[in-house]
Amino acid sequence: MINYLVQHIDLLVERMKRAGVVFTDTIERYEYGAFVHAMDPDSNKIELWEPIDPVFTKLYQGTTVK
Repeated sequence: MINYLVQHIDLLVERMKRAGVVFTDTIERYEYGAFVHAMDPDSNKIELWEPIDPVFTKLYQGTTVK
């Protein structure tokens, strides 16, 4: 599985769906972040993760998809 740290997961999923990406589940939310899964054209599972932890987010600021 390929895991991507993202920002604004709701907006990103919306845009990806409009582009034809098929998700295998809906966004799940936990106290440490939100997750959703899709499959790429080569059948690799992709996980999008929007962390909630402010310390974690600060450490990786600038390296997430906007």
